[in-house]
Amino acid sequence: MLSFITWNVDPVIFNLGPLQIRWYSMMFAVGFLIGYNIVERMFRHDGAPEKWCPLLLLWVIAGTIIGARLGHVFFYEWDDYSAHPAEILKTWHGGLASHGGAIGVITAVLLYSWITTKRSPLWTFDRLVVAIALVGGLIRIGNLMNSEIYGHVTELPWGFIFVRKGETLPAHPTQIYEALCYFALFGLLMWMYWKKGLGNRPGLVFGTFLVGCFLSRFLIEFVKNDQVAREATMTLNIGQLLSIPFILAGVWLMVRALMRPPVDHRIHQTK
Repeated sequence: MLSFITWNVDPVIFNLGPLQIRWYSMMFAVGFLIGYNIVERMFRHDGAPEKWCPLLLLWVIAGTIIGARLGHVFFYEWDDYSAHPAEILKTWHGGLASHGGAIGVITAVLLYSWITTKRSPLWTFDRLVVAIALVGGLIRIGNLMNSEIYGHVTELPWGFIFVRKGETLPAHPTQIYEALCYFALFGLLMWMYWKKGLGNRPGLVFGTFLVGCFLSRFLIEFVKNDQVAREATMTLNIGQLLSIPFILAGVWLMVRALMRPPVDHRIHQTK
């Protein structure tokens, strides 16, 4: 006899008057808090000026929110939003795309490197993506608490019946699949940076992140429900098509980093 998991968790943790504290928001905030601490330690370890880390946080938050929102608008539902552009600002109605968030963060780091560090953006990317892997896993836990972004019907014993979405059959808990992949990637990147000292090969940690993150996303999409109706007629869905350039870029960065000699990655500040 098959035994499945009935999932009916309230996405709201508690209420403070009219303000709702939701699991998704909590995971997002916790991820940014822990991630900031990790990046701050890396910056301090490499001798970076104290002001660099808080400035990077501001750039990343802005890039994540703006990029994720615009990614959803342009990649998934442009027909609807182009007819009602005011809806783009209503992020509380939902609609964020991780690929858009990635593009937003990349853009933010390029600007941050140009304006603040005056160094190659790879220096920042190699440290930032370690924290992003952790944040990505926590956000997927938030998706699980919202009973959203789950997969096809399955007979596997760990299938989840998402009661709040009106489901009666078990489905792949793809939020958990992705979260586990991102947490494993986080562990690998921490090992690469702290144990193997691979911050001295510009682009290697960043490239590993791109391949690990977007290859796992590409594969999990095969058992995930379509995000928009037009994906039903596509061989590869939008998420998979958007993942391919990131995977290829990651492979290129890894090969490039391994073919070049190590460099001194520490910041030597003048007194």
